[in-house]
Amino acid sequence: MSFLNQPTSSVQTVTALLLLALMAATVGSALGFEHISGYIPCKLCLEQRTPYYVGMPLMAVAALSSSLNFPSSITRGLLFIGGLLMAYGLYMGVYHSGVEWGWWAGPADCGAVVAAPEGGSGGVLDSLNTVIPPSCDRAALRILGLSLAGWNAIASLVLAVIAFRGAVGKP
Repeated sequence: MSFLNQPTSSVQTVTALLLLALMAATVGSALGFEHISGYIPCKLCLEQRTPYYVGMPLMAVAALSSSLNFPSSITRGLLFIGGLLMAYGLYMGVYHSGVEWGWWAGPADCGAVVAAPEGGSGGVLDSLNTVIPPSCDRAALRILGLSLAGWNAIASLVLAVIAFRGAVGKP
């Protein structure tokens, strides 16, 4: 394992930048469906974004460490952590898809609605309490038969493979 102490290669820099771009595109698409198309995410949808929110800055640091010729073990470690994050994203995508298909139960609080407080002023902040998040067991949209959770599982799998390959591949 002497290759771990060698300077990082341009392959690791490109891998980190590719992961950063693909993670941003994936979570950006989810945000686009939410803010442009008007799809309200459920609790599990929002939780599936966490690996991306953590992974993007991590991949930026990995690209920086690689381009500054830090020891390869640092960049490899960051890429490996990115792979673990995407493996967790894969798990969350499969779990959510299974909930949508009725294969297993979702969280008890998914889709639960808290009653709006009485006596509000009727302002904008009071109207926030009237938005009812969708239930986790219903897919808001299916594309080619897969829900957005299913597509997230596929994206997470691809990103995990890229990250793990970058972490353990030859420099």
